[in-house]
Amino acid sequence: MSRLFKLYLLSYNSLLALGWTLSLFKILSNFSLTKSVSGTYASAGELICFLQTIAFLEVIHGAIGIVPSGVLFPLMQWGGRTHFLLAVVRGINEVQKLPSVFITFVAWSLSEVIRYLHYAINSTGNPPYWITYLRYTAFIVLYPIGVAPGENSAHLLSISVAETVPSLVQAEIVKTP
Repeated sequence: MSRLFKLYLLSYNSLLALGWTLSLFKILSNFSLTKSVSGTYASAGELICFLQTIAFLEVIHGAIGIVPSGVLFPLMQWGGRTHFLLAVVRGINEVQKLPSVFITFVAWSLSEVIRYLHYAINSTGNPPYWITYLRYTAFIVLYPIGVAPGENSAHLLSISVAETVPSLVQAEIVKTP
């Protein structure tokens, strides 16, 4: 791989690690100040939406061959997360205050700080053992936490919210002269 691509990957991964660190800081600061998880999206949601949107570049990285991941798995990961984030969490205000959003965002932030730090260090050569160990060991714990009580719970709770929408829309149409 050329030096230019290595420098690009170091910059990209370092900036994403920094962005996810900032999102974790915002989430935990908000929780510390308010003693509530209901303000998680308000504190870090837009930053996380931005970071997740930028992550589409990982699909392109695989497509042009500067990373060995290929296209399919990064696309599936990006698509699933982005749909959850933009359509479910960002799209339904009631979901934004759920504890499951706090759980998901903390799990995502922790895992992404570790992952992008690992990738950044790896782009300069061989990362130290501890960061590789942390990257693959933390994933074992953080992935199920982010998915089960986090994303899945928010998805299920969003269904009940979405089911009330047609009746609200219909009621407004009936009232309109």
